[in-house]
Amino acid sequence: MTVQEAQTDVPTHGVTLTDAAAAKAKALLDQEGRDDMHLRIAVQPGGCAGLRYQLFFDERTLDGDAFREFNGLKLVVDRMSAPYLDGATIDFVDTIEKQGFTIDNPNAGGSCACGDSFH
Repeated sequence: MTVQEAQTDVPTHGVTLTDAAAAKAKALLDQEGRDDMHLRIAVQPGGCAGLRYQLFFDERTLDGDAFREFNGLKLVVDRMSAPYLDGATIDFVDTIEKQGFTIDNPNAGGSCACGDSFH
């Protein structure tokens, strides 16, 4: 039973996690032997474009958190970040040029040259 099934009043969010991103995040948690954590995405002030993504594993649950589950992995967005991330997709890329998580956010008006921040 997921958290959403246990509590029907738990808010959800509009961020999507691809199968590749969910599998990679789940593998990282399994490697650490942690089944008590979820993946959290947040937007913080900073970076050269004004706002910066934070993507990390977290064991906390904050007031107003919104949850969605992808292949057994919970993805959490805090109340303040949710409007900035609605419709965003998190993917995991593993190519010769780049390896890591990527965020495609339709709400970003632009980003900096390094790609770590947006406005």
